[in-house]
Amino acid sequence: MRKINIFETTLRDGEQSAGVNLNFSEKLEIAYQLERLGVDIIEAGFPAASKGDFNSVQEIARKIKNSSVTGLARAVKGDIDAAWDSLKMGAEPRLHTFIATSPIHREYKLKMTKQQVIEKSVEMVKYGAARFPIVQWSAEDASRTELDYLAEIVEAVIQAGAKVINIPDTVGYAAPIEYGNIFRYLREHVPSIDKVSLSAHCHDDLGMATANSLAAIEGGATQVEGTINGIGERAGNVALEEVAMALYIRKDFYHAKTDLVLNEIKRTSDLVSRLTGMQVPANKAIIGANAYAHESGIHQDGMLKEKTTYEIISPELVGVSSNSLVLGKHSGRHAFKERLQELNFSVSDEEMNSLFVQFKELADNKKTMTDEDIVALVLEEKATDISFYDLASLQISHGTHQTATATVTLKKGDNEEIQEAATGAGSVEALYNTLERCLGCEVNLQDYRIQSIGGGMDALAQVFVKIDFDGVETSGRGLDQDVLEASAKAYLNAVNRVIIMKELEEKAVLQ
Repeated sequence: MRKINIFETTLRDGEQSAGVNLNFSEKLEIAYQLERLGVDIIEAGFPAASKGDFNSVQEIARKIKNSSVTGLARAVKGDIDAAWDSLKMGAEPRLHTFIATSPIHREYKLKMTKQQVIEKSVEMVKYGAARFPIVQWSAEDASRTELDYLAEIVEAVIQAGAKVINIPDTVGYAAPIEYGNIFRYLREHVPSIDKVSLSAHCHDDLGMATANSLAAIEGGATQVEGTINGIGERAGNVALEEVAMALYIRKDFYHAKTDLVLNEIKRTSDLVSRLTGMQVPANKAIIGANAYAHESGIHQDGMLKEKTTYEIISPELVGVSSNSLVLGKHSGRHAFKERLQELNFSVSDEEMNSLFVQFKELADNKKTMTDEDIVALVLEEKATDISFYDLASLQISHGTHQTATATVTLKKGDNEEIQEAATGAGSVEALYNTLERCLGCEVNLQDYRIQSIGGGMDALAQVFVKIDFDGVETSGRGLDQDVLEASAKAYLNAVNRVIIMKELEEKAVLQ
């Protein structure tokens, strides 16, 4: 059985999904879960992109010990320097540097000749290899690059010190047979190919990312790059849970395996979905809500007689469990803390105090408390940045054939209170019109979504918003039993993120 390394890029390529904006606490929480999942490499970000990205990559590299942490860098010395400074304290720092190789990219984006691209690649790989024990080099848009030229440049960067060669299908253009044949061609035409690991990086623009990644493995790839839930730019990246389960279920065919802890897949998927605000479609393979549901009478009859008639993956294998009832309003601090540890959450004493108060308040109002409720509470606590605006109170009046009216009081800083009122066509519009008045500037709401945490009439409401505020597009999340309070919290969470980001940028400029 060949070992296939998993290169996880949710925190870099995944965060490039439109409207996704993770703060530091959220990134660190995802990194910890990816480590528990057993991924081999975590691409924590693009250190040269911003001071915030640099700090996040640096802290993740310091905290994560059982996965190698890497950062992306263009073929530019400044990018490689930033990557080294952020990663050098990691357990196994590695550089991921890239340059485009296809004719269309060479001509229109880089404005470089074939030879110039080779020379730049060799120079930057040598520069990176002088510091990093492992350098991964990527040929952006490799699937649309001339095969003979691709072989030539791959040989050159191997001689320069690259240890991993990544062949991305950057725009999801390749067909599976075509993509697999690229790896076969390189294995046959690159003299030094046995010195490196070949990696696949597939996008899903034509819906073939999983098929292409598996074709690459058949063609000789020993590393697959992707994201949890398949998030990423445009149509997203390959969903790593699909690749891992395909290799596990069809080990007889692929004769390859990963080291992923399979029963952590569902937990990881849920975490990424909640923190990014990107819901998992019900029919999504492996982790969708309907993945293990059987409605057809014929299917149900078969399942009752023998599960494997219609179910090739048991829900428990990927961590799907129907029994999540754990605690109630009479549960004490010790039991609550024990459950947090069982759910793999590490919280400080200060966070514990705050969480327990919230737990007791929620338990007083809910008939049952589930793991989902507890996870949602913890993520909300960890995702809360320093707040410039906090919701103090709100009152909304709305009825049939009546104009909705909202009155809101916000706390700004330690002392200042702002109170405003406004109307709208409905309760949410009235609320957001009022909040906009409180802020004193225009906020453009681009997306608004609600989902329940768990089930029942007393389920928690989680609201996701995407806004454009002060020239910045960002997202926010709010959690409450009351939909309107959750809506207000999501709106303010998004606004606070922009303010914090602007302050950090100003500090970076001053430094």
